[in-house]
Amino acid sequence: MAKGTAKVGSAGKFGPRYGVKVRKLIRDVEKVKRGSYECPNCHHKNVKRISSGIWVCRHCDTKFAAGSYSPVVKRIVTEEKKETEEGS
Repeated sequence: MAKGTAKVGSAGKFGPRYGVKVRKLIRDVEKVKRGSYECPNCHHKNVKRISSGIWVCRHCDTKFAAGSYSPVVKRIVTEEKKETEEGS
C-alpha cells in the first residue's frame, strides 16, 4: 500500500493534481479551520466552525460570528493597536 498523506495531510485528497504549493496552502487553511478554539463566553476550548464565519461553543451553546477560517482575527487586533498608539 501507499505511504499515505504524511506530507500534505488533508490535501492528500487532491492526489498529484494542482501542484505542491496549492496543496500546502490548502493543508494549512484546513488545519486552522478544523482546530478547536477558546469560547469568548465560558472560556472552554470547545468552539467549532459550523459555517463560513459562524462559530458555536459546544459547552455553552453560544453562537457568534468571527473570521471565516479562525475565530481569532489577528489583522483587526493589530490595526486597533496602531490606532490607539497613534492617538496616545
